[in-house]
Amino acid sequence: MAKKKGQGMVEPIDETIDEPEVTAVATVGERLRVAREEKGLTLEDVAAQTRIPRRHLESLEISDWEHLPAPTYTNGFAKSYASVVGLDRVAIGEQLRAEMGGHRATAATEVFEPADPARTMPKWLVFGAIAVVLVLVLVMSWLNERSFQGSDQTANDTAATAAAPEVATAAPGPDALAPATQGAVVITANESVWIQVKDGPATLKAGVLESGQSFEVPADAKAPVLTTGKPEALRIAVGTADAPQVGPAATTVRNVSLLGPDLMRGPAAVAQPAARPAPAAGAPSTPPALQNTTQ
Repeated sequence: MAKKKGQGMVEPIDETIDEPEVTAVATVGERLRVAREEKGLTLEDVAAQTRIPRRHLESLEISDWEHLPAPTYTNGFAKSYASVVGLDRVAIGEQLRAEMGGHRATAATEVFEPADPARTMPKWLVFGAIAVVLVLVLVMSWLNERSFQGSDQTANDTAATAAAPEVATAAPGPDALAPATQGAVVITANESVWIQVKDGPATLKAGVLESGQSFEVPADAKAPVLTTGKPEALRIAVGTADAPQVGPAATTVRNVSLLGPDLMRGPAAVAQPAARPAPAAGAPSTPPALQNTTQ
């Protein structure tokens, strides 16, 4: 279009339309990485604080979903990472769910082609193989029966001719059956759960552990005990071994001993500790054995 100006002169009209700029939304991984770099932290620093393997943190920063665990665990990792670098845990979790929902590929359905009849095994060969297997089973059963009969006869002959006195053998106590465990005691949350860890009158930890977060019991703790309302939400490791669950699901447990040998014996052993001799007169008293009680 043109606009007349004076006599015979035309002034062009600028019809350029300014298009709005489109700003790309940063992914969860980019937001976490930028926040980490602003705080001057390395991936090793974040891994040490969250107990999350470094390879998972790297995959999270580049949105590499194929090398991350199940969405529930990945979401917990992202929330723990956000807490360390000062981002909103809830917002990070919601954005991550949206991103993973758009990138998680559905497994392809396998298509099976019908077998070629010319390549299938002949029926006589199949029946022959079944017959051979049945014969072998019968032979093995017969040999085992003869072996048991021979063992019983030998035992009867030995009992009739031997005159050795019977020696009573003491059954091993609970301490002998308990595995020897050494190493740090680490409590890891499989889901959001409230815990309290005390060492005598001192409170070592009291609050909520989010999914993926861990708490390591100090090595100098004398008699650490645990209280929680969701034992099934905790995984407790003693060194490189996993201890049994400290109580029934959805049950509040109190004063659960967090000493390695007590944890590996299980809640039943902790609930009924062996009796200890009374202290001698004038000797300093020792604290009573901690018990695992449920309500």
